[in-house]
Amino acid sequence: MKALKLTVAPLLAALILAGCSSTPELKAPMVPVPAAYKEAATPVVAADGSAWKVAQPAENQPRGQWWLAFHDPVLNDLIGQATEANAQLAVAAARVKQARAIAGIAASEKSVQVGAGIGAQRGGNPTQPAATTYQGQLTASYEVDLFGRIGANVTAAQADADASSATYRSVLLSLQADVAQTYYRIRATDAELATLAQNSDLRAQSVKVNQSRFDNGDIGEFDLVRAKTELAAARAEEIGLQRQRTNLEHALAVLLGKPAAAFSAGVNPLLETASLPAIPAGLPSQLLERRPDVTAAQRAMVASNARIGVARAAMFPALGLSAAGGGESVALSNVLKMSGHSWLLGALLSMPVIDGGRNKANISRSEAVLEESVAAYRQNVLVAFAEVEDNLAGLRILAGQSEQVDAGVVYARRSADLAQKLYAAGRSSYLDLLDAQRNLAAAERSAAQLHGNQAVTTVALIRSLGGGWNGVQ
Repeated sequence: MKALKLTVAPLLAALILAGCSSTPELKAPMVPVPAAYKEAATPVVAADGSAWKVAQPAENQPRGQWWLAFHDPVLNDLIGQATEANAQLAVAAARVKQARAIAGIAASEKSVQVGAGIGAQRGGNPTQPAATTYQGQLTASYEVDLFGRIGANVTAAQADADASSATYRSVLLSLQADVAQTYYRIRATDAELATLAQNSDLRAQSVKVNQSRFDNGDIGEFDLVRAKTELAAARAEEIGLQRQRTNLEHALAVLLGKPAAAFSAGVNPLLETASLPAIPAGLPSQLLERRPDVTAAQRAMVASNARIGVARAAMFPALGLSAAGGGESVALSNVLKMSGHSWLLGALLSMPVIDGGRNKANISRSEAVLEESVAAYRQNVLVAFAEVEDNLAGLRILAGQSEQVDAGVVYARRSADLAQKLYAAGRSSYLDLLDAQRNLAAAERSAAQLHGNQAVTTVALIRSLGGGWNGVQ
């Protein structure tokens, strides 16, 4: 009885210690969160009347199909194609599967490991004839998680899987935004090309009129040569912009997962009358819930912290329990009979004694990795806030700039009309007409560029806010 107590007591003590954990408590990094966006048009107030709210994990909240707010069927179709066929998104999806499988492998260590085996051996010696022996065996093993090594490893692997899932959502959001921005850049380029084409037609008409007047002796060669020079310059500018559109088209093909040679974007100028959705900025504290890259950084911190627990647990004893049972016989039919049965129970308590400082170094490395992940998280949060402020400021400034450019277009059209009438009446020089026409072409092209920039910046704001939002379907 005394021997039994001596045998069981260490095991009971080890089982009591099984609830101990060596993983440190993860404290939330101190990140300054503003009460409101500086560039927001009006401050946002939470339901309780405060200007901020405590961030809650919301990485799995529905993001919504934000692109539907643009009411553009072509854009909807392009984003659908990209989601199905983009290669980088497929890479991110495969990494999610890998991370989840690794988490499953780590979780399997918490279960009893059972195995079975059957085999045969043949042997003999000079005094005995050769014989064949058959064995059948069932084994089981289990590691008691004394100091939380297995639990910490499972936590780390699951956090890695969560981070991989968040990274997938970040890649998906970036893909959708890249498609939308490239699409609107193409449409804005089409609008510019339409303006340049009108300018080229105007220059061609001017050459035709001046050629006729020169042939009739009404003007000298100078005005005719200037008109031809302006026509060549306008056509050269139009051809140069075609190169930019072609490159954008090729970039969109890659996003859609298609060869550049197999894709062609139809001409679809972005009209000045096209409306863009108004994007609610929300509360800065909500940004930490919505951005998938911030979620990925937060999960990376959890994984790094858990691996400190794994490293610390390696300094303490590990308890392994094992059991085996089976049979052995020279006749295969007798292997399962009781006469040939044998069993074995075992427990092994092991711990490192001398490791040359390896475990301490591993703990130091794990702690440094946590420090790195905390710094990366803080940086991600600061960059997220800055991106929202950038895009809010961009939309505000572009709106003011567009208002002035639109007014300039009205004045430039009136000026070009007056200059044309004065020149036709012989009351002004051809240079005055050219200046007025150049100003009109420049103003109209600036208006097209600004409207395209507004569309691109609207998409960038949606991206910086983490995707869709409630109420927009």
